[in-house]
Amino acid sequence: MSFQWKALCLSFLVSVLWPISGLPETITGNPEKSGSANTITLEQVVARVLIQSPELKVFSLEQRARESMILQSGLFPNPRLEIEVENFAGSRKFNGFDSSETTIRLSQLIELGGKRAARIQASSSSRDLSKWDYETKRIDVLTQTSKAYTDLLKAQKLVALNNELVDLAKKSLQAVSERVQAGKVPPIEKTKAQVELSTAKIGLARAKNEWDTARRNLTVIWGGTEPDFQLALGNLEEISSVPLMETLVRKIEKNPDLARWVTELSQRQAVVEFERSKSVPDVSLEAGYRRLESTNDNAIIFGFSVPLQFWDRNQGAIAEARHRLAKAKAQKTAIEIQLKNNLAKSYRTLMLAHTELVLFKTQVVPGAQKAYDAMTVGYRFGKFGFLEVLDSQRTLFQARIQYLQALANYHHSVADVERLIGEPLVTVNQPLAKPEGERRP
Repeated sequence: MSFQWKALCLSFLVSVLWPISGLPETITGNPEKSGSANTITLEQVVARVLIQSPELKVFSLEQRARESMILQSGLFPNPRLEIEVENFAGSRKFNGFDSSETTIRLSQLIELGGKRAARIQASSSSRDLSKWDYETKRIDVLTQTSKAYTDLLKAQKLVALNNELVDLAKKSLQAVSERVQAGKVPPIEKTKAQVELSTAKIGLARAKNEWDTARRNLTVIWGGTEPDFQLALGNLEEISSVPLMETLVRKIEKNPDLARWVTELSQRQAVVEFERSKSVPDVSLEAGYRRLESTNDNAIIFGFSVPLQFWDRNQGAIAEARHRLAKAKAQKTAIEIQLKNNLAKSYRTLMLAHTELVLFKTQVVPGAQKAYDAMTVGYRFGKFGFLEVLDSQRTLFQARIQYLQALANYHHSVADVERLIGEPLVTVNQPLAKPEGERRP
């Protein structure tokens, strides 16, 4: 089974250019000026990962190896050629080859009990399991890609916020300097404004470093060493409602970690049948030609051999294969329980992230913005001191940074849930869960 993970990854990061007006051009580039060579989209990242990822190439080569196993399993045993010379280089009349007997014998092993078919079936099931191993690694890598892309978008926005804060600190320093020169405020406020500007510049430097790290982390996933892009395009603020938990539980069978066990059980059953086939003895047929030099005669020989399975009927290997089949059934049950438990944990994390996100977007950030605007106006009229303005400014930007982190947490949680159900949340058209704040106690 193949999951459309490209659509899954794009379920929460699509289509709309991330607001970048505050990003410094020297760091992120300007798409209108520098062209598309300095930008990258999630679609392009996914394509690169699927084609270039070293981790995925390993599994692709493993599939080829198991295809070769199937080829080998279907081959018949090779015939055996024997040449035997007797009664030569002895004494008296056996001196030389005058009394020798030469036998040329050709033998062929005939496999009985369906060994070849059972061997091919076991190898084919092993090949199918390698496909599931690849599928599991593929969605793990793409989930990692989704999170890394989210982190990059967050880092870009963080640079924009800190750049905005530096610009604001510069304007505040200029305004305070003018008020100091006019004698309206003491000189100490100018010193405070200068400290605030230096702090903002430090924050901007840290944000740029985080942005560069995020770019490199994304590049490593597809096997690159140096980022060949500047700006990632995407809308981090695009969110969707969360379906009910009951709906998602029904989707968990699409998880490759669980779906693979159908093939796993089939493979284990094929191994049981293969071991059973070994309990049927094989027959070796032989035919040949014999030359008797002493009488100058020729003869044809024929024979067959079959092992007498008095003690070894492969009963130990058959029992082992049966026990491994039973073990696989128990493992399937354990995996299903574990996946449902992981889904419950991820779902609770997603609901919490969604609730925090809604509160930050509708209450915290607007409230902090309103308080800051009021402080700014009051400071102009001498109602508030500069420290009070700085405090409201810090509160506003801290709220915006927390909102940005809440966005990243939400998309990380979405990626975790989608990894468990094997499809994008936006495709689950079922009743939606309410945020924690809307539920009754």
